[in-house]
Amino acid sequence: MDGGSPLERLLRRDRVITIAGVAALCLLGWLYIVAGAGLGMNAWEMTRVALFPHQQTADMTSDMSGMDMPGMDMSAMATATEPRVWGAANWALMIAMWWVMMIAMMSPSAAPTVLLYARVHRHALAQGQIQDKLAPTGVFMAGYLLVWLGFSVAAAALHWLLEREAFVTAATMSSQSRWLSGIVLIAAGLYQLSPLKNACLSHCRKPTAFLSRHWRPHTLGALRLGALHGAFCVGCCWMLMALLFVGGIMNLVWVAGLAILVLVEKAFPAGQWVGRAAGIALIAWGSATLLV
Repeated sequence: MDGGSPLERLLRRDRVITIAGVAALCLLGWLYIVAGAGLGMNAWEMTRVALFPHQQTADMTSDMSGMDMPGMDMSAMATATEPRVWGAANWALMIAMWWVMMIAMMSPSAAPTVLLYARVHRHALAQGQIQDKLAPTGVFMAGYLLVWLGFSVAAAALHWLLEREAFVTAATMSSQSRWLSGIVLIAAGLYQLSPLKNACLSHCRKPTAFLSRHWRPHTLGALRLGALHGAFCVGCCWMLMALLFVGGIMNLVWVAGLAILVLVEKAFPAGQWVGRAAGIALIAWGSATLLV
């Protein structure tokens, strides 16, 4: 016996295929970030650890003032310490950088929901409840990532504004303002303790309840469901992502640390308590930042 048609055997292996796909997506995202995200910047040189990151910005800017950035329009940059002029190419690179970074950071925490969706779809197909022969798991993931693309456009616009107003440097893409750092840290901490954060996190932590409540069949249903899950994820994590403006958007320690926190919050039994503890720590950290 061959165990069924090739399509049936493929569907039975959907878990392995889905895991491999999500892992590959995450790995490619991290490789893109480490390689400099097409900006001509060295992510390792921009990665430093400091209790008050804004105090190191001046030193980092000085170190990087002579750095060659072939991916950027150097004629639009007066010096490494002044805001660059964002042309069309710069906007595209910045949006791509934010989007790929979000994919790398969020894919691991989204994996349980994606895997459950694939299993539910396979079960519905086996029961004859739907007729889609190919599980639209990729469409579900596409809807999820499209929402993060929208977030990335907004993040790039905020990035441009903060850089133009000299709160964030062009050379290090991190805060050089005590007030910006302190306010963002405190705001992120308060949001961690807010009812809205808890409501969005609950949807992310309970994929079974989420799918049973919002399930829609067919390709458009998968796209809609993925987008809805993405919206809850953005609602859960947007203030944590804003912390990248404090520590540095290309700072690998901050990127990895936030990705781990998001994963723990969503996938581990004590995740909610870890998130709340992080909120209290962020409030204390931001308050101390305002005093130094």
